[in-house]
Amino acid sequence: MRIGELAARAGLSKDTIRFYEKIGLVTGRRLSNGYRDFPPETVPWLHYVRTAQTLGFSLAEIGRHFEELGDAPDSAEALSALFQEKIRVVDARMAELAALRSELEARVGAGCPLRAVERTG
Repeated sequence: MRIGELAARAGLSKDTIRFYEKIGLVTGRRLSNGYRDFPPETVPWLHYVRTAQTLGFSLAEIGRHFEELGDAPDSAEALSALFQEKIRVVDARMAELAALRSELEARVGAGCPLRAVERTG
């Protein structure tokens, strides 16, 4: 299918698909007239990419893990392992953000909030 049809079916812009092609997330072949032609299985793959992005995976992570998942004997188990790792990353980031929030709260009303705050206790 041509890029316009793929864009419509996947709910993406043609520019997004061109970008994904440039970074290797999708592959189309060039027809003799220069148009791109994508296989039908590209549509569910693009839905997967968008869902993975919504779940916090970067395009680099999606590209890197796609081949792993395709080769995994149990892709559901492999995907669950990826999700567990992403949960660990999110938890670590949440802890960092909580510490940052605490630091910011300590500086509110502290005269010059950019000076080092002395801790008590």
